[in-house]
This record gives sequence, structure tokens and C-alpha cells, in this order.
Amino acid sequence: MFFDWNLLSDELQLHLSREALHRAAATIAVQAEVMAQEMERGGLVDRGGPDALRLFAAVVRVTGQDPLMAAGHA
Repeated sequence: MFFDWNLLSDELQLHLSREALHRAAATIAVQAEVMAQEMERGGLVDRGGPDALRLFAAVVRVTGQDPLMAAGHA
């Protein structure tokens, strides 16, 4: 059964959008971790990548928790 996005309430659209963002952030963070592990195993050239990818994964996880939260303190 297919639903028209525009027929959903604003509250439900917002909830679904946030859930999609959280899942996307989690997926990106996991992929960054997998890439870091692959570099550590020698499957990819390591030029400081694992630490950078883990930092990236952490930032994605933190900012992915609240889509309206700004990253950093600038």
C-alpha cells in the first residue's frame, strides 16, 4: 500500500523525516568505522585515515541525534 506524503500530518512527516535522518547518520557512521578497520588491516592505504574516520563517525553520531543541533562551538 502506498501513501501520499502530503496526506500525512505535519507531525508525522517530521517524525518520519527525523527517523530517516537518524538511520542515515547511523549508516554513515558504521561505514566510516568499517573503512577505518579496513585501513588498519591493510586493505586500504592508511594515511591517518582510521583516526579521521572515527572522528567523522563520532561527529555524525552526535549531530545525527538532533537534526536541528549545530555541530561545533564556532
